[in-house]
Amino acid sequence: MLIGIPKEIKVAENRVGMVPAGVKQLIHDGSKVFVQSGAGMGIGITDQEYIKAGATILPTLKDVFEAANMIIKVKEPQREEISLLKPKHILYTYLHLAADLELTKALMETGSTCVAYETIQLEDGSLPLLIPMSEVAGRMATQIGAAYLQNEKGGKGILLGGVPGVRRGKVTVIGCGIAGTNAIKMAMGLGASVTAIDVSGRRLAQLDDLFESRITTLYSNMGTIEKAVAEADLVIGAALIPGAKAPKLVSKEMISKMEKGSVVVDIAVDQGGCIETCRPTTHENPTYLVDGVIHYCVSNIPGAVATTSTYALTNTTLKYARMIAMEGLEAASKTNAALKKGINIYKGDLVYQQVATDHNLPFTKLNF
Repeated sequence: MLIGIPKEIKVAENRVGMVPAGVKQLIHDGSKVFVQSGAGMGIGITDQEYIKAGATILPTLKDVFEAANMIIKVKEPQREEISLLKPKHILYTYLHLAADLELTKALMETGSTCVAYETIQLEDGSLPLLIPMSEVAGRMATQIGAAYLQNEKGGKGILLGGVPGVRRGKVTVIGCGIAGTNAIKMAMGLGASVTAIDVSGRRLAQLDDLFESRITTLYSNMGTIEKAVAEADLVIGAALIPGAKAPKLVSKEMISKMEKGSVVVDIAVDQGGCIETCRPTTHENPTYLVDGVIHYCVSNIPGAVATTSTYALTNTTLKYARMIAMEGLEAASKTNAALKKGINIYKGDLVYQQVATDHNLPFTKLNF
């Protein structure tokens, strides 16, 4: 397989699709790997390190796309990258198509095949390639929220852990999967008063046991969410439906009842967000106000800690990249159901049912 690793061009995205150790493994397996010059500079990886691993360095984005049949990235392709995609390409990256009709149509028009990290799903329902970034985003959501609660950031001046004689900050986490649980861990570590809301009673019982009844667990419905949001200093939205748009669980009306200077962080923004007032932001302009409430809705939160995120991502994406490279996507998918679920677009056809449903687009069933 001819594999290309381009330099990410999304705003303030310093991650890279594969570290040198992963490149070395792919080359050992028999692939040829082309890396765009400077692709790893955001995390301190030089071109020489990739050359030492066996890669060929190419100067431009266009050169990488022309040389490769498989493109390994981190974030969804930007306009310039989409223009370079051809029917020969397998694009292997995060896509989050359910939240982006325009991107879905544009990728279909290229005739390429697109495999989404976030929809590769094991039999137990887990999403192995989403887990590491969910862990990072969940932990960051709490520390970001804590920072924006400070007065100089426009917040209400609340310290999450409080001090003796002064109340602790109140954190409400909505959706208690991987991201939500990691947000809770960080909030607990900072000494906050935490309320965890989830639709699964079983998950709430697990959390109660995990945190030894030191958090408040609430079953998810409009009433519990409304009350918990109104009382919170920091709300973290982490609700996820695999491959689908995130459910809108927090309404604009609920946000309006929060105290001014409170903070919301919507981790689910990649999938459309679970907070009604959410809209995607960037690391360069991360926040905005709605009814005096600070909204942090950066769509690539882990990009802020690119070194940690890149190595964690390579640890999980390499396995499936090797399958595709050594066996071919079709053959590998026949023997690996999890990988097959990752295929969102196949030779220009939309083959992921939930995305087709969300966008009211024609669905084509894979015939292998």
